[in-house]
Amino acid sequence: MAPLEPGLRPQGSAAQAAPMARRATRSGREQVSEAQRARIVLAMVRVASDHGVQSASVTRVRSEAGVSGKTFYAIFEDRNDCLFAAIEQAWALAGERASAAYATQQAWVDSVRAGLLALLELFDEEPGLARLCVVDTLAALPAALARRGELRKQLARVIDRGRDCSSREPPPLAAEGVVGGALGVIDAWLRQQDPRPLVDLLNPLMGFIVLPYLGGGAALTELQRPVPAIFEPGKRNSTPSPLAGLDMRLTYRTMRVLAAIAAEPGLSNSEIRIRVGVKDHGQISKLLARLARLGLIESPGDAQPARVANAWKLTRTGHALQRAVKHESLGTRRSEHTALTRHGETDS
Repeated sequence: MAPLEPGLRPQGSAAQAAPMARRATRSGREQVSEAQRARIVLAMVRVASDHGVQSASVTRVRSEAGVSGKTFYAIFEDRNDCLFAAIEQAWALAGERASAAYATQQAWVDSVRAGLLALLELFDEEPGLARLCVVDTLAALPAALARRGELRKQLARVIDRGRDCSSREPPPLAAEGVVGGALGVIDAWLRQQDPRPLVDLLNPLMGFIVLPYLGGGAALTELQRPVPAIFEPGKRNSTPSPLAGLDMRLTYRTMRVLAAIAAEPGLSNSEIRIRVGVKDHGQISKLLARLARLGLIESPGDAQPARVANAWKLTRTGHALQRAVKHESLGTRRSEHTALTRHGETDS
């Protein structure tokens, strides 16, 4: 249902406003928890990437995230719970980058090549993230190892699509062997801290991938194909998370306000105050002004006469923050982790 125009919205009574305030309160609590979770997961990714999995202590992660022990343990059961979420986050980023590139091509060979190139470029940009995805998983948790096994099976299914364009009959375990071999090569380069960029592996790995499906001629072709301009290893150019560098604490009240504006764009100061249950007009005005200075909300009221009420809406940055909170929270993955842990499923 589209929101009502600001001038057409019924005023209602305090009793009518109470249910809306309660809904905004619940939504605000949930978004605060999601924002805190995303911030802690991001901190764990950074700490594990910079110092290694074994050194990623709760104390270090809390310090990086700027949260208390009480907040940390209200969201995560323990360090391993948080570490698993961080590994999942790293895999999600890598998967998104590779999948987006894979989808840009039609032919199987070109799709695999585009996805592999995107993955290697990401690992060159973010070597710490690469270690977290490939190397540190083996020293991590049973649940992470189980999830790694699932991801390897998914990759094998993608590789085995080469059978559809093959005139030969590849061995039954061709895809599993290709995936295991390719990951093994990447793992070795990361462990040796080879100064050469991982993109240098593109042609050799593609030759290895196509060989059982298309034969030696196609493998030789892959070895000789031009490689795009090599990214400088260690240089970061990926888009930062909207949660990183945000110059304010994402408090309960802040997220309630953002949730109310997201749900009903065009709310005035007074309407927002009612939705989130703030009694003081001055407090809500100050908070809205601060959110506007941070570029999270905007209103055309600033350019209109003083008697015209504000009509607040989220900016692109505000929407990005909301999406980041939902995306980086990884609530679904955490539920899967809990299920795996309860059933004792591991990948030996």
